[in-house]
Amino acid sequence: MANKNQHVVKRDDGWAVRGTGNSKDTSHHNTQQEAAEAARNIARNQKSEVLIHGRDGKIRERESYGNAPFPPRG
Repeated sequence: MANKNQHVVKRDDGWAVRGTGNSKDTSHHNTQQEAAEAARNIARNQKSEVLIHGRDGKIRERESYGNAPFPPRG
């Protein structure tokens, strides 16, 4: 199974976690913080990344859990 990055995105009724390429949300939460923690747990298990989107939909934070190149590029 390919590692899927986890996105924390705003919904009308709160916040959701959605894997890259998924057609449905993985989970729904009341706060962005709760959604981010759920996304981190999934990303740790899958060794992927968490992308936290702000209310405007733009990525405001990115966290890697094992899928980053080593040594880092640049």
